[in-house]
Amino acid sequence: MTPEIILVFSILLVTIILFAFEVFSVDKIAMLIIASLALTGLVEPEDAISGFSNTATITVLSLMIIALALEDNGVIASLARLLKNLHILPLFLLLPIFMFITGGISAFINTTAVVIVFIKIISELSKRFNLPQAKLLLPISFAGILGGSCTLMGTSTNLIVNSIAKDLGAEKFSFFEFSFFGLIFLIVGIIVVTIASRWLPNDSKENLQEAYDLENYVTTVVINKGSKLIDKKIEDTFLFTDADISILKLTRNKQITNAPGRYITLKENDKLLLMCDLENLAKMNEADDLSVHKKQNKDEKEITAALTQENEGEKKQEEFGFIELLILPGSILIGKTLKQLRKQTFQNAVPIAIKKRRNIRNTEERLVRKSIEQITLKPGDRLLVEVPKNEIGQLHEMENVAVLREHKTKPAVNKRNRTISFVILILVVGMAASGLLSILVSALTGVCLLLLTRCLDLNDVYHRINWQVIFLLAGMIPLGVAMNNTGADKFISNFLLEILSGQSNLIIIGLIFLIAMLLSSVVSNNATAIIMTPIAIAVAVGLELSMKPFILAVLFGANFSFFTPMGYQTNTLIYGMGFYKFKHFFIIGGILSIILWVLGTFMLSTLF
Repeated sequence: MTPEIILVFSILLVTIILFAFEVFSVDKIAMLIIASLALTGLVEPEDAISGFSNTATITVLSLMIIALALEDNGVIASLARLLKNLHILPLFLLLPIFMFITGGISAFINTTAVVIVFIKIISELSKRFNLPQAKLLLPISFAGILGGSCTLMGTSTNLIVNSIAKDLGAEKFSFFEFSFFGLIFLIVGIIVVTIASRWLPNDSKENLQEAYDLENYVTTVVINKGSKLIDKKIEDTFLFTDADISILKLTRNKQITNAPGRYITLKENDKLLLMCDLENLAKMNEADDLSVHKKQNKDEKEITAALTQENEGEKKQEEFGFIELLILPGSILIGKTLKQLRKQTFQNAVPIAIKKRRNIRNTEERLVRKSIEQITLKPGDRLLVEVPKNEIGQLHEMENVAVLREHKTKPAVNKRNRTISFVILILVVGMAASGLLSILVSALTGVCLLLLTRCLDLNDVYHRINWQVIFLLAGMIPLGVAMNNTGADKFISNFLLEILSGQSNLIIIGLIFLIAMLLSSVVSNNATAIIMTPIAIAVAVGLELSMKPFILAVLFGANFSFFTPMGYQTNTLIYGMGFYKFKHFFIIGGILSIILWVLGTFMLSTLF
């Protein structure tokens, strides 16, 4: 073993540890990898940054942009809207239908974008028809992963494996090259998860707590002079009839009424502590009847006057945006109240509301006892701020605060844009599937067409792209180059050849599949693909066997991250909603992983 190989393995080991224990964000880890490889001379400076220009990286970026356009223009929502009519079906039929449709759409559209839309649909169905969310959310995440494994453009992992394999001399995959295997995996996955769903938590008994809707925002509003709400009983206003709004407290002339009743008549300058969703919060922020309580002054008349002046035009809504911030451990904002934050505004952002992290101790009664100015921020809470749009970038500079996304009060979806976006999607898929153009060229063409038809605003896209994934690819690709330059991949493959020499093809392909699956549970699926693809190809060459089954073993193994919530982005998203424990992924995902591993090993062995 040469010193260069030892150095590469050291960097690889540190990388895996950083990923596993989440010491840094993935983009920081990627930059550390790039710098380490360049400083140690394991790759040339040009190769150290080659990941930014790699075809897989640019293709993934282009497909992300297309997915955002499809979401903004209502294409994904339209494709999924029919699901709302399926609520009448029993759960054992509803669940597999949801999974099949999710998987089918994920084969052609970014998996994460699809799962996010389905989360919104399931949340709405749960509120309206009392469907148990916990029985559906994890299955749709698994279905999205399985569906993304059905086509070459279904997930970034497929594109990375194909790109690396092509660079190493393997024949590139066609669009539907492995769709048959992917479809079988999807069907088996639907059957297994449907049966295993009985072990998923049932949240239907917890609807009383969920009715408080603690994931909504908590904010204060003031009734303006001349408001239509003045002299009306609460029960006669939208504040009572809208199920997404809860009045927690009423303050009038320094007298506080907790959980005010429906018969109370509202007066000018009444201050209401509300819990509501973002849509209603945005409407109230724009309305003349109510003012979102943004400033804290000693005299309530000054508050009302200042807020009224803002509503009359001091600020233009078009120049400001709602930004959602996630408070991470170590943030300087932890322990502060909105009152404190409003006195020392940060990055020109005005705090609007707090979304408390789901917690069994967060009951409506506990919030009623506190005013919005007394509720403190804790790790995991979300803070909604209003900030000038030209200064949104400054929020990214804050330490231990994650900028999740910008919320906008959007007009109704433009039917023209929706139709054009859908046609462009069909065109991109058609050009790539037919082989007329590569996926890279077809995806770039799709982005250009969206821009030319004004169905896409790049200024908006810049703030919403998941740049962590792009930086992860850009950082891990040169690590693969370093492994190839130093012979580290051949060292590992030779070690595996000694172990596998004389073994049957079934055992060989099964071991490669298993290693990729286990590694993807610790690091990301994309990182696993970059590390394992050269090794798998080297093993195939050393054994004088066909490369194709080895490459597919890495592709499917890296994708099938079911038994931990960290391996795949959609699993992490679902896990963060608070319905599941680690054991749900480990048990149900573990059962699914073992079944798919055995099935995949047998199917891929038929390719020899």
